[in-house]
Amino acid sequence: MKPIRNIPELLLPAGNLEKLNIAYLYGADAVYCGVPRYSLRARENEFSMEDLQTAVRIARKLNKKIYFTVNNIPRNSKLGSYQKYLDQMAILKPDALIMADPGLIHLTKKSHPELNIHISVQTNTMNYAAVEFWKEYGATRVILSREVSIPEIQEIKNKVPNMEIEVFVHGSICIAHSGRCFMSNYFKNRDANQGSCNNACRDLYKVYVTNPKQNDEPMELISDDEGTFLMNSKDLRAIEFLQELCDAGVDSLKVEGRTKNDFYVGMVARSYRHTLDGIKEGKDFDRKWLEELDKLSSRKYFSGFLTRGLEDRVPEEEQNFQNNEFGTSLQKTHHYVGFVKTYQKENQRILIEVKNKIEIGDVLEVITPNSEGVDPFVVEEIYFKNQLVETISGGIGIAEIKIPFEVSSQSFLTKKA
Repeated sequence: MKPIRNIPELLLPAGNLEKLNIAYLYGADAVYCGVPRYSLRARENEFSMEDLQTAVRIARKLNKKIYFTVNNIPRNSKLGSYQKYLDQMAILKPDALIMADPGLIHLTKKSHPELNIHISVQTNTMNYAAVEFWKEYGATRVILSREVSIPEIQEIKNKVPNMEIEVFVHGSICIAHSGRCFMSNYFKNRDANQGSCNNACRDLYKVYVTNPKQNDEPMELISDDEGTFLMNSKDLRAIEFLQELCDAGVDSLKVEGRTKNDFYVGMVARSYRHTLDGIKEGKDFDRKWLEELDKLSSRKYFSGFLTRGLEDRVPEEEQNFQNNEFGTSLQKTHHYVGFVKTYQKENQRILIEVKNKIEIGDVLEVITPNSEGVDPFVVEEIYFKNQLVETISGGIGIAEIKIPFEVSSQSFLTKKA
């Protein structure tokens, strides 16, 4: 494989400051985050304006980039306070604002023309004419619709070569066109376009059909005894196609998941970072990174719409986009059991935040920020509140485990499921 000089930016989500640090540490070039009021993550979003200030300071110290999300579709009631929020964000000088609503973009351009604007996937941009429109309006990047294929991305980049193009490569997919959904609002009065989606598409449904001409009684269509998952998409995983995306001239590769945990952020950043570094060095894709991503909870994986036109390279099990079996993310191969806070050299113990059950005799894997592999060890001693114990459970807080080698802080511990 021929080495590639221009490798796209790797862009990770940050739902709080801890995840932001993990993203950078495990290989992200940039992160995106935002305050709940103008973000499409109003729930499980811990960022305040003060946190954004801290986040920018961290990014600048590490020479990384940071983008603020202003990507919801606001109602009139939110316009009055927008200028105050905008002024506060502008003072922090993010590398760009990710925006979807033309009204907010218009207000931003009027009062802070110095800010870079990245056009959100929520605008459903699918063709080069739309990209050209946003370029002429002054945007510096367009995040293409998730429905666009790699050949279409290539054509867009060829037609508008001076516009930065960003593409989603990993994370949850919804039934709506790049996220513009009304189901949650209709069923639960929680508006997805305001950042409050309740994932109604993941629910178990019962469907009935009738013949109006014959006035038939409704007949239930079911896939099992309980119902069927009609709109439950598998999760996107395009790591096998990064070479093609590099060849297409993509400028940024984006990962979904501001509500996901720190393990997800670190593992995805690590896998995609090493794959991109391999492409830069001219190496073939290492399939072990598929196995590493299988350690995460998922709704099964597929390569999305990116591979339309490349179907001969897509495994048969990934050609069905829908998961008709379960609507929640499930563990496939491993459990995330602990997050390493510190290593205590004097007694050869690691101080860990316990995430799942650990017992004496368990074989744990240590996944560190700077390593491509994993380091296994057998648990021989566990300490909780300075007492030797046989087992510990997730959620209890901090515990200590004896380990036969030194471990860096902010490493992950896993065990086979």
